[in-house]
Amino acid sequence: MTYKNDNDKLYRYLFQNRAVRGEWVRLNQTFTETLNTHHYPKVIQNLLGEMMVATSLLTATLKFEGDITVQVQGEGPLKLALVNGNDKQQMRALARLQADVDEQMSLAQLVGKGVLVITIAPTEGERYQGVIALDKPTITACLEDYFVRSEQLQTQLFIQSGEYQGQPVAAGMLLQIMPDGSGSPQDFEHLATLTATIKEEELFGLSAEELLYRLYHEETVELFPAQPVSFFCGCSKERSGAALLLISDDEIDEVLAEHHGTIDMQCECCGTHYFFNKAAIQQLKSQAN
Repeated sequence: MTYKNDNDKLYRYLFQNRAVRGEWVRLNQTFTETLNTHHYPKVIQNLLGEMMVATSLLTATLKFEGDITVQVQGEGPLKLALVNGNDKQQMRALARLQADVDEQMSLAQLVGKGVLVITIAPTEGERYQGVIALDKPTITACLEDYFVRSEQLQTQLFIQSGEYQGQPVAAGMLLQIMPDGSGSPQDFEHLATLTATIKEEELFGLSAEELLYRLYHEETVELFPAQPVSFFCGCSKERSGAALLLISDDEIDEVLAEHHGTIDMQCECCGTHYFFNKAAIQQLKSQAN
């Protein structure tokens, strides 16, 4: 049985006697809506699911107000995989392929020579960008290495992406030693070992409370209220129109002529169509001036 009330929610939890904190998130409707207008191969779907879970967990851990972008840039069949998120746990994702992919391809085969780029744009304060080498078998392993090197914090991620009861689902857990220096590496390793026993059907099918009890029934765990997670694109006719104004008048006239007097601007993330005819474009130019 799926506990639907815990779908598309992120939970934070704390081990009272261990100085270790954790997070758990499961994406169902959020993941489905992200994939809704695309027909990605399963291997790409699963990669996007892994990246979306990782972005959600990262956002909750870093505790900032603003936007976050996690993207894979490659020279292989997968040119780009991108997740946009924010502190409200709203996110969207897309992938761009430049060659056919095989379902059995590894991350290295998909990306070729590539990097993982994390960009944080807080509402207030300076923009931050971290570039991570894709020199591990999974995105998860690369992010764990990033935390150890950049934050000097023991961190472990457990992420699964696939299908459950016929629906796309992606879920994951994060364990991290407390940043105040009070935690012991031995406590962290003990809890990481317990967490590693998790089964895919437990991650995809149990409520947060039941999952934590099953993993840590001998520990004292404080579970905090959930934060909802949702798909949110943020596209608009105004933004599409602004992009049109970057094109020269001659090019716009050519496109209008080729497409029977109407330009169709389709959002790459959510698939929404925005239509502009000659009169609408003239109005945009007047407003811009």
